[in-house]
Amino acid sequence: MAQEVIIEKHLTFSEFIAVARDHANVRLSTNAEDLIIQGRKRVEEAISSGQTIYGVNTGFGELSNVRISSDDLEELQTNIIRSHASGVGENLPIEVVRGAMLLLVNSLSKGNSGVRKLVVDQIVSLINANITPVVPSIGSLGASGDLAPLAHIVLVLLGEGKADFRGLTLDGSEVLSQVDLKPITLSAKEGLGLINGTHVMLSTGILAIVDSFNLFNTALIATSLSTDALHGTDTAFEERVHKLRPHAGQQQAAMILYNLLQQSEILNSHKTVDRKVQDAYSIRCAPQVLGATLDALNHIKGVLKVEMNSVTDNPLVLSDGTIRSAGHFHGQPLALSLDFLSIALAEIGNIAERRIDRLLNPSLSGLPAFLITEAGKNSGLMIAQYTAAALVSKNKHIANPCCTDSIPVSANKEDHVSMGMNSALKARELIENLESILAIELLCAAQGLEFHLPLSTSPILNQVVGVIREKVPPLTKDRPPHIDIQAIKSIIKSGSFVDIASKSLEMVTI
Repeated sequence: MAQEVIIEKHLTFSEFIAVARDHANVRLSTNAEDLIIQGRKRVEEAISSGQTIYGVNTGFGELSNVRISSDDLEELQTNIIRSHASGVGENLPIEVVRGAMLLLVNSLSKGNSGVRKLVVDQIVSLINANITPVVPSIGSLGASGDLAPLAHIVLVLLGEGKADFRGLTLDGSEVLSQVDLKPITLSAKEGLGLINGTHVMLSTGILAIVDSFNLFNTALIATSLSTDALHGTDTAFEERVHKLRPHAGQQQAAMILYNLLQQSEILNSHKTVDRKVQDAYSIRCAPQVLGATLDALNHIKGVLKVEMNSVTDNPLVLSDGTIRSAGHFHGQPLALSLDFLSIALAEIGNIAERRIDRLLNPSLSGLPAFLITEAGKNSGLMIAQYTAAALVSKNKHIANPCCTDSIPVSANKEDHVSMGMNSALKARELIENLESILAIELLCAAQGLEFHLPLSTSPILNQVVGVIREKVPPLTKDRPPHIDIQAIKSIIKSGSFVDIASKSLEMVTI
């Protein structure tokens, strides 16, 4: 675990995860501190010159034509935080909020937002003290950034709102006093600079893409186990086949599937005897389907990498002191990408459920019905497929895009919005469902392999089955599958299956 992440010029996914999930500390580099100070100086010079600057000495949104007197600038910045903290719904997970705070610090540290260093220091102090503002999940349109959720974060800087600290939910003023911090008073430009940005939907998206790569690798492992349990062949995974249609993701998926199955006694037992001419699409076309998802994941990863090191504030303070109002806070790049993520991941679940059905259907598998002896008296894993089907159906609904919807707001000043936060939230929900689907496939595939004994699967896959068997014994008579599914889902989340395969093969990395 990284103990400290230094904010310099370029934030990485691994640094993000270290702070968001592993609770690493954050520190500003000397260069970042200098840029923040320079940016603030430019804002103060612009104010002193008498310029009219949006959000600095004007109202916000449709109220941008209202000039604010110099005596009211501090109150203006506090009021925008209070008025914009209008979120509802379930609270965002701690990892999402910590990640958003880190991204906000990274953006502010470039000096193009013009906030004071003490404001950035306050956010860093909250991160390092493990103080996490309570942030409702619904309220952002992903257009003028994540206004509502970011406002809930900023309230705690002011000694308002609520925050989680050491397992308790405390008022903002109380939580600051617990760690000897004082509430800050916002100055000109700072309220707007703290809530104009894509940091919350981006944090949700980065966590989603990291989890997606784990799930992609897990899907390859589950596919290989099912292939062996179903007496499938590896011929459709051969490298020379995929050179004829050289999509990068397809080639990589095929190579891993092929290598995962090598040295399988089950596979070798039917290579020359009763060899299938071809398998069903859910096995034979796995490289094409999963490979297309991998290509999508790599594209989305690239978009998120750019966004996490961008400035998404408005107005922007340029290096020559010019202040320009633009639209960097608009979340369309993220909205499109995260909708794409949901579509790509839904397909992993779609094809996995078809393999689950084949494993349970004796007319397709050649295995006992529902993978249980004395079927009839026992129902085996029959209903596990029902659960997978329900999850797949739900994911099909979730995969419908949010970014094609736009509802104008702020008296039609903000007349096109991205709905990117909704795209991010549904991708997170879909990932949770996909983990359960893959857990069901691994449960069924491992059970199917029991009927091939004493022949065993490949050495790598044997280790995977061994990890499953530490938590889930073979099914000899009916018991609640829910317990087994949850146990395997926990292993998936931990990344243990992928770690096993990575010791021998080059799996996909983010």
